Amino acid sequence: MTAVIWEATTVEHPARTAALASMGAVSRKDKAGWLELFAADGVVEDPVGKSPFDPDGLGHHGHDGISAFWDKAIAAVERFEFRIADSFAAGDEVANIGTITAFLPGGMRIDTDGVFVYRVGDDGLIRSMRAFWELERAMATIRQERR
Repeated sequence: MTAVIWEATTVEHPARTAALASMGAVSRKDKAGWLELFAADGVVEDPVGKSPFDPDGLGHHGHDGISAFWDKAIAAVERFEFRIADSFAAGDEVANIGTITAFLPGGMRIDTDGVFVYRVGDDGLIRSMRAFWELERAMATIRQERR
């Protein structure tokens, strides 16, 4: 199955390009490639605010912090599928609306509906990635994958 399903506009925008590259790297489990998409002072807030991934709610800062986020939130997932239904670019940012499906060990899956906002610098590197989603809503979708 395709790892990134893009149903939104394909009008080019630097932040949209970076967002697509980010989703592609995550779906390929390419940690090094994903980290290279971020500026040295980049920040990941996924989700925004306090969460099991970020108890202080301050985000993951710089390549070291973003790398640690990968290890906590991405590494254990067997595969990801991104479905982007809409995308709105303005200024140096893009807000993508969609669902991320995580396929977990043991045949479980979970869907996370949200708004995923990327801001880039003039160099095209991601300065911030902010994901607006609700843990309780995502957890309510956890289920055994049909095989």
